[in-house]
Amino acid sequence: MRKKLESQLAELKNKIVEMSRLVQTALELSMESLKTRDMTLAEKVMKNDAVINDAEHDIEQFCTHLVATQQPFAADLRIIIGSYRIISYLERMGDLAVDIAKVSLRIGSVPLIKPLIDMPKMAEAAIRMLHTAVEAFINTDIAKARSLAEADHEIDAYYKRILNELDEMTAKDSSMSAQAMQLLLATRYIERIGDYCTNIGEEVVYMELGIREDLNR
Repeated sequence: MRKKLESQLAELKNKIVEMSRLVQTALELSMESLKTRDMTLAEKVMKNDAVINDAEHDIEQFCTHLVATQQPFAADLRIIIGSYRIISYLERMGDLAVDIAKVSLRIGSVPLIKPLIDMPKMAEAAIRMLHTAVEAFINTDIAKARSLAEADHEIDAYYKRILNELDEMTAKDSSMSAQAMQLLLATRYIERIGDYCTNIGEEVVYMELGIREDLNR
């Protein structure tokens, strides 16, 4: 019985890794769409969101099956409960990637008011956080989970820098305001992805120690 549960928990982790890869792809494509003004990519992100939603539903059912058939206790039960929450965070990240794609579609094929430099770097930092969060989950690595709090500060710094830059641009030329607002929304969506990564880190701490820590400070 124990070996079967361990095998199923390993399968659960593999399913979550695969879902995280879908989310990463969605974020990468949405940012590429915004940078290159590629509307086809934006539409692809929106269409593929159903795949992420299906993955969440599949993992939910798998977790429910584990609880019903294996009757896990203590640490094993915390892994399953934490997994429920982690896939919810991943699904929300997927939704945020869709929101970025929608920004791209709203801006359309017109030139951007400025080259995107910090925003792609911010997205790359968010993807690194996602990798760290998933690795912390797979290896139950509390130190790595807690490191997400510091990594999130980098995301926040990018957000503030981009906000200030857009504010300065629109103060000089109000005709840029509409697009600047859209770009600010996209930046905010990336910032939220960073927050969800720290939420995953909190779940890892909970799985191992059975306590809740706030990594979003």
